[in-house]
Amino acid sequence: MSFQNNHRLTDRLDAAAKARSETLARFRARPAADDPEVQARQAARQAINDAREVRAAERAERQREAAAAAAAAAEVERLAAIERALAEKAAAEERALAKQAEMKAQRDARYLARKAKAQKRG
Repeated sequence: MSFQNNHRLTDRLDAAAKARSETLARFRARPAADDPEVQARQAARQAINDAREVRAAERAERQREAAAAAAAAAEVERLAAIERALAEKAAAEERALAKQAEMKAQRDARYLARKAKAQKRG
């Protein structure tokens, strides 16, 4: 089996060793945890996280307030619906009583007319 550009095993091993040593050199070149620059970046990240948490808490509070307002509006609507239903029921009862009174008045008028007619005859 031939490899591209006729690389030999030793060339490939050397390239892998070189890559490992470069990776190790990059790792060692990183500043230590007590480096002021690292601490400044960490403090900046912490400030960003704190601000994010504050915004999340404010958003949650606004959502709770909106939910409470919606619940209050729903309760007001429910009470208004109950009040409308009671008013409609009272109006229906009043109409029924008025209808009964009208029917009684008509019945009484018919009775009195019959009675007056009977007295005229007799």
